[in-house]
Amino acid sequence: MARILVAEDERDIRELVAFSLRGLGGFDVTQAANGVEAVERAQAEPPDLILMDVRMPKMNGFEACRKLKESDRTKNIPVIFLSARGQESEIQQGLTAGAVEYIIKPFAPDELVNQVRTVLARLKASPK
Repeated sequence: MARILVAEDERDIRELVAFSLRGLGGFDVTQAANGVEAVERAQAEPPDLILMDVRMPKMNGFEACRKLKESDRTKNIPVIFLSARGQESEIQQGLTAGAVEYIIKPFAPDELVNQVRTVLARLKASPK
């Protein structure tokens, strides 16, 4: 079972994402309420994938992603950004920071689970 870290400062959204990933996807989910907490949790127990909000307190998602990509322990963990803003410049900034996908809120829970499965399947298929 894949482990997923959900980093989202809005508790209701974080809980909905975690519930969807557990219930619809059968994933093991850990949660973080801000960018600093996300980096700390990923370093302590690296997940298979991170879903991260862009706008969070203490450290935004872009900064947290760059920090994760600088560490040998976490650099290969795929990051998917979740954001209410879908401007092309912000999407590009997220991909430049190291994300593999960028999902615009609101999203349907089943679509989110399918995108997570797709990213994880791509990882398994790629040569190490």
